[in-house]
Amino acid sequence: MTTAPSSLLRPHDPPAGPLDSHLIQIRDLVYGVAGIFQPDNKLGMLEDQCLKRMRVLGISTFQDYLGRLTVPPNQQAEMTSLLNEITVGETCFFRNQAQLDALRNIVIPRIAQAKAAVSQRHLRIWSAGCSTGEEPFTLSMILLEETAERLKGWTFEILATDLNEDSLAHCEHGAYSGHSTQNLTPYFEGKYFMPRGDGLVVGPEVRAHVNFSRVNLLDDAGVALLQSIDVILCCNVLIYFDAGSKQRVIQHFYGNLLPDGYLFLGHSESLYGVSGEFQLVHLPCTTAYVKAKTGANP
Repeated sequence: MTTAPSSLLRPHDPPAGPLDSHLIQIRDLVYGVAGIFQPDNKLGMLEDQCLKRMRVLGISTFQDYLGRLTVPPNQQAEMTSLLNEITVGETCFFRNQAQLDALRNIVIPRIAQAKAAVSQRHLRIWSAGCSTGEEPFTLSMILLEETAERLKGWTFEILATDLNEDSLAHCEHGAYSGHSTQNLTPYFEGKYFMPRGDGLVVGPEVRAHVNFSRVNLLDDAGVALLQSIDVILCCNVLIYFDAGSKQRVIQHFYGNLLPDGYLFLGHSESLYGVSGEFQLVHLPCTTAYVKAKTGANP
């Protein structure tokens, strides 16, 4: 449901002339911190993103900007600002309807049945790479509908994380318009949003179930805090990681999920060649992965 970083999707020409060695070092630094790798023929993207930050800082060379990214005391803050440029995302409410229908009509009932058998009536869902918040707020609306009817008496929480601080600030404001709201039906718009100017603001009932935080998916300690998850949605995020980073993130997800928990990826993403610990599940018009017990048949 969330998109890949839009700044990585726009066409860019490669830098003119020989590659600046300091830009290469910045590329490698970004990869080490966030797992986002940009090959030599795509460095025009990174060059544009660095130049934007350099103009803000009044810096004229990549060598000086590399120093800003590596020399205390401000290097961490500047890396965060650069990652904000790199990971700008674009998404909308109810983006992947087939995935949402499968989650609502098949996956959540399966999980609820298993949890009710051991007297547990709480659902915990993680939107990993939540961008500007449309995905987790969509999930909150769906679960509010379910807990009003089929799952009456249940509670739930949505953990929403992203690397981009600017996107998370947008989430906290909860104000949307244009492309973001194009898939909203009159029912959901009228029930869960309030008008504000030319746009809409997410209502307090929806917001109350969503907790936003900045998490780097390669940060072992940060990701380890997100435990006992029933469903993880990480859509169109892993496509910009290399094989090693993907394996590391997927191993985190495996540890975060409860037994028989589900993982949803973007429609063009797969765990083929990345992990053999999850089992692929075919659902109507979509797929998911399940953390099945050894020998279990999903």
